[in-house]
Amino acid sequence: MRFAVPALVLAAAVAAGGAPAFAQQQAWPTHPVKLIVPFAPGGFTDVTARILGQKLSQALGQQFVIENKPGAGSTIGTDFVAKSPPDGYTLVMVSSTHVISPWLYKSLPYDPVKSFAVVGKLVESPYVLLVHPKVQAKNVQEFVALAKAAPDTIHYASSGNGSAQHLMGGLFVSLTGAPLKHVPYRGSSGAAQDLVAGIVESSFAGVPNALAQVPNGRLRALAVTTGRRAPQLPDVPTLQEAGVGGYDAAVWLALLAPAGTPKEIVHKLNAEIGKLMAAPDTKKALFDAGVEPTPSSPEEMAEYLQQELTRWGKVVKEADIRLE
Repeated sequence: MRFAVPALVLAAAVAAGGAPAFAQQQAWPTHPVKLIVPFAPGGFTDVTARILGQKLSQALGQQFVIENKPGAGSTIGTDFVAKSPPDGYTLVMVSSTHVISPWLYKSLPYDPVKSFAVVGKLVESPYVLLVHPKVQAKNVQEFVALAKAAPDTIHYASSGNGSAQHLMGGLFVSLTGAPLKHVPYRGSSGAAQDLVAGIVESSFAGVPNALAQVPNGRLRALAVTTGRRAPQLPDVPTLQEAGVGGYDAAVWLALLAPAGTPKEIVHKLNAEIGKLMAAPDTKKALFDAGVEPTPSSPEEMAEYLQQELTRWGKVVKEADIRLE
């Protein structure tokens, strides 16, 4: 004899099995979120992450904990997130380095596109060609002439092999023929310290480093890497204005989650970031940090990611940039 299962009982059973997961997803976040910075503390990405983390903590009622996992051109921290549970509680803030590394490393333990769910673009900024005052060059043309007159005696510091700073310098060498010698550090802070100390002569550094050292005369800014001047450094010319034709490169930051992260969480986070980026106090904090808010939708950033992957691959090949 068959017995029909009452619809009410069936609904209760389904709810018992499915409701907790659904409710947890809708309530996200219910506990602290890890925001991985795949670079050393104190750099361009780290500063932006701490500003955004503080604002998101206030807005969403859960702590966004910044955790630095530097190394191997940002691939160590990024790989950690790629292999984390796709539940919205582990995120990574990547920079342009994310689309550079695949062209420099023979193999990566993750796919720069397929291993992630894109939350959105956050900010962008130029790099600044900085030199120590002992360098007898007041502009880019004098700097190039000085380097050519004494090959391999002028060094440029970067935050590591395969970093965006490394590539900015490599592109400069390719376009000008200036024989600069690359010196990789384990983070931008160490590179900045040795530049100020005069141990290395130059660096393509973030705007925050320029703002901290140029006004007091510890460093000299020769040019910015983007096609337009940085609003924080209006008197510093672009490399194009300084005579390096075709040089136009910005560093950007974006937020990624592990592939498979629920779309509801991705879009909730993206919407919250959009609100925060439009707030005057966030805009000021980011301006003071030397970056410009450029938020996007997940779909727009996913398309941009593909474009940048192609673009920087071409730069790496044409400039013959290799890991030392």
